[in-house]
Amino acid sequence: MNAGILGMGRYLPDKVVTNADLEKIMDTSDEWIRTRTGIEERRIADDHVDTSDMAYEAASQAIKEAGISGEDIDLILVATVTPDQPFPSVACMIQEKLGAMRAAAMDISAACAGFMYAMVTAQQFINNGVYKHVLIVGVEKLSKITDWEDRNTAVLFGDGAGAAVMGPVSDGRGILSFDLGADGTGGKHLYQKEKIVMNGREVFKFAVRQMGESCINVLNKAGLKKEDVDFLIPHQANIRIMESARERLELPVEKMSKTVHKYGNNSAASIPIAMIEEKEAGRIKDDDLLVMVGFGGGLTWGAIALRWGR
Repeated sequence: MNAGILGMGRYLPDKVVTNADLEKIMDTSDEWIRTRTGIEERRIADDHVDTSDMAYEAASQAIKEAGISGEDIDLILVATVTPDQPFPSVACMIQEKLGAMRAAAMDISAACAGFMYAMVTAQQFINNGVYKHVLIVGVEKLSKITDWEDRNTAVLFGDGAGAAVMGPVSDGRGILSFDLGADGTGGKHLYQKEKIVMNGREVFKFAVRQMGESCINVLNKAGLKKEDVDFLIPHQANIRIMESARERLELPVEKMSKTVHKYGNNSAASIPIAMIEEKEAGRIKDDDLLVMVGFGGGLTWGAIALRWGR
């Protein structure tokens, strides 16, 4: 069986925090943030809204669009580094709310590459015929682990959730190839003690190199060329890193998804949120070849070549 996406959903908090808002609470400027990151604003969840709440909203939409019910879900995978609590997992918490009582459930911790890890994990179960419908969610409430006194990291992050129901799709569609990896020696460059700590220079160098390499790797594994790519959906971390991946694939600007200016870095949620944005705008069509690529703390990375459609 080929594993692909049957339905998607997202949740973005209502509260918008602009660069001008951050200027009032820290030594930074709109120009400094925009020129270095491409970010203009981000969404921040209210105190009473936790990770599982956002995950549930996105998951409910994905299930509805897939045309199934919670009872049809066989497995729930939630990619997050900001769970409500260490346990029970966010996956178990939303299983109850969704009425998905047949489903196995677990969280995946791969930071900003988490949604790629979840998609590939789901693919294995579907391709092997073990499960038919796997719900995957990328969700983060990064605002609760952001150091709002550290201008180098506080300007980057936002909250949100993106979800997809994966299942069997028609021949030639779905996941064609993937590239997952990790480099634990780089863990010291991006980690959470109580709050997020990042060596921006080292993470930037890693990301620029790895995003491009992973994109090329998935094309090679699928027997495809750069010119076959219809759309690039990179992790929305930093516009300069995203542009480096686009240039490596020799794609025109209009073939790369860009939501970083509106939502900032949503970690595991950024790729599915961007996918939905492009789908709703009509820029992703059946049989388009999509390349998705992300990187994150760990250090981790993941890329997928996917033929869109059911």
